[in-house]
Amino acid sequence: MSILNIMWAGGAAFASVQKVHQQILSHAVTRAPIDTWLLQGSAPSGEQAVEWKLSSARLKGRHLWKLMTPWIRARFQKALPENLEVALLDGIGVARVMLPVLKRLPQVRVVVVFHGATRLRRADQKLLEQFSATQLTLAAVSKTLAQSLERYLKRPVEVLRSAFDPDAFRAATLAREQARAHLGLPLAGWPVVGAVGRLVDGKGFGCLLEAFASVLAHQPDARLVIIGEGSARAALEAQIEQLGLQGRVSLPGHLPEAATLYRAFDWVAIPSMQEGLGLILQEAVMAGVPVLTSELEVFREQLADTGWYATSSDAQAWAQLMERAFAASSHDVLAAQSRALAPEQAWKDFSETSRRLFSCR
Repeated sequence: MSILNIMWAGGAAFASVQKVHQQILSHAVTRAPIDTWLLQGSAPSGEQAVEWKLSSARLKGRHLWKLMTPWIRARFQKALPENLEVALLDGIGVARVMLPVLKRLPQVRVVVVFHGATRLRRADQKLLEQFSATQLTLAAVSKTLAQSLERYLKRPVEVLRSAFDPDAFRAATLAREQARAHLGLPLAGWPVVGAVGRLVDGKGFGCLLEAFASVLAHQPDARLVIIGEGSARAALEAQIEQLGLQGRVSLPGHLPEAATLYRAFDWVAIPSMQEGLGLILQEAVMAGVPVLTSELEVFREQLADTGWYATSSDAQAWAQLMERAFAASSHDVLAAQSRALAPEQAWKDFSETSRRLFSCR
């Protein structure tokens, strides 16, 4: 089986999406190498990919670039692997670019994976309607997202709730002392809240900083670590200085090894305003760290009543949630959240669905 994996972009900002595609592709039964295209950005060191390095304006056909669209599509078609059987596409952005090309190849099955909420257009509906259900499969990384897409698109969407092999994930996770040493944290005492994600407004880290400043009045030895990089770094650094949080909050940047460091934390906070699934939740709980999350349906889908929730962008609610967490037994909370998440069953379901995506129809 010849498979082509087409991603919108490479780089640290898209690491979680790339991770999901790698997990999906690990279940493909094929003897042929799996080709990967990156429409923008560069492949991580040591990974092979065709880097197209196209601008967003080119890919979206903006302004004068619209005149170049037929030429770009012709380049894509010429570069497609011989005997291509399955194309795995990263979201609606890649679908808009590639489906007009793949439409000419009815023998190629196409799988479009949606990783988060997106603004769909009537033109998207019309584009998808040109493909039969046997040629085009839509999948979403959570039940919440799948149901939302089905309501709008009026066609089935597979639930492919992203998951990881829990045994392999835990085996790669550093022990608490090693993880804390890696992040320059004290090995004992000092309750630490961790957060992981791109430094962008939608992740809610500004709200988390404001809430943490309030918590310090009652828990002066607490620390906050936010791992990630992004366009909001300067604003967050200014907020840290304004709130007098220097030395209490650290922003170590993007760390490729972030998934191994969760045990450095006592709690992991996920204050996102919107998520397609939230892989950080799964990673933290599998590593043995309970989570505090925004009041989002996608988080309730995974944790139900065992979740500890606060309203997005409500700093007071987040401060109260963290104070409750510091006073609670994290061990008991983790046990309940682990039962709700059921990572072994989630991995089994994900594996079966992934294999079904690549099976002949």
